[in-house]
Amino acid sequence: MGTTPPGVKGGASLASIADRRRATDTMRVHPASTSEGVTISGQWRELAIVSWRVAPELLRPRLPAGTELDEWDGRSWISLVGLRFLGLTVAGVPVPLHQEFAQVNLRFYARRVVGDEVRRGAVFVRELVPRAAMAAVARLVMNEPMAHADVRAHVVRDAAHPPRVRGATFSWASDPGRGRLHVDAAGEPVALERLSLEEFLSERCWGFTAQRDGGSTEYRVEHPRWSVYAAREASVDGDLAASFPLDLARVMLARPDHAFVAEGSDVVIHAPRAIA
Repeated sequence: MGTTPPGVKGGASLASIADRRRATDTMRVHPASTSEGVTISGQWRELAIVSWRVAPELLRPRLPAGTELDEWDGRSWISLVGLRFLGLTVAGVPVPLHQEFAQVNLRFYARRVVGDEVRRGAVFVRELVPRAAMAAVARLVMNEPMAHADVRAHVVRDAAHPPRVRGATFSWASDPGRGRLHVDAAGEPVALERLSLEEFLSERCWGFTAQRDGGSTEYRVEHPRWSVYAAREASVDGDLAASFPLDLARVMLARPDHAFVAEGSDVVIHAPRAIA
């Protein structure tokens, strides 16, 4: 996927820009390993990822201590992501009433350099989930910015080839915010191009979280590389300022700069540890 799909504004020649971006990066980027104990596992499926370029000044105050903004083509990005979470387990034990649910999250991209290793990760600004207990525990235990909302997913598949995704819509409703994220998928799923924007936005082996005491934590995220669909059209609408910070909601009122759908896979999220 080297160009921005029809219906989504943005620059072209994404692969060539990525080549230039990383040509001078001689540090190794390591995938996640299984060195930490497993805390959460399950499946992330049909991820609709809609993204915008954003001024770094909007994101720097939100950076967890010990991290820095990660850029692509010299620009910072935010993404609104809808996904289906299947088979949630904690410490190997299935969580009742949480075996299938939808989630919508707003995130941006950060990295942490440890020796010669670049740990590329995501920082969540807001996570919307349909279970109030899950949101409360995530806020209390991990300081994750999780909130309760009625989040629903609607995935359209190809009638002739049911595994193929033709569109994914994620809607949410809470008091007072409502919204909708939609991506029409085109063609067949293809493997991620190395150094592409899709790889930058989806291959995030770490999560970083700011803590109440001014410190921060990181956690490893493991999953295989996903196959992805190009987007024919993408849109986000609703009362975004009621669900997300006002400055970023204003950015999301514009037409997205990029969008795609990832097939998803099994995922393992390891226990967080303090880094600052």
